[in-house]
Amino acid sequence: MSPRTVITFGTFDVFHVGHVRVLQRAAELGDRLIVGVSSDALNLAKKGRAPVFNEDERLEIISSLRVVDGVFLEESLEKKRDYILEQHADVLVMGDDWTGKFDWVQDVCDVVYLPRTPSVSTTGLIEHIAGLS
Repeated sequence: MSPRTVITFGTFDVFHVGHVRVLQRAAELGDRLIVGVSSDALNLAKKGRAPVFNEDERLEIISSLRVVDGVFLEESLEKKRDYILEQHADVLVMGDDWTGKFDWVQDVCDVVYLPRTPSVSTTGLIEHIAGLS
């Protein structure tokens, strides 16, 4: 039986315990965990702001984690299916804030939506640090 590959995606800016927990839970669903880290340009388009840490720094942070077997740069939300196929992923894991939004790839892999860690968000942390909340 071939190893079961899990893939997930995220910006992973201002890395925090919520990120650790979702990556650990994703890794438990298979034998290999591959992570697509959103490019700076994608993050700007998605969230309307540049990330605090640039894409090279975020790739380095994620690739250093022992539960992560590989990383790549995600440059387009529309290429999810392509990334899944390129990485030979058996399972796509996303946060439950995306529930239902990736069911369209269920013909090429299983889709699992994991609950997010309550009260932890990168946006909330950035606003707190900046004194906005």
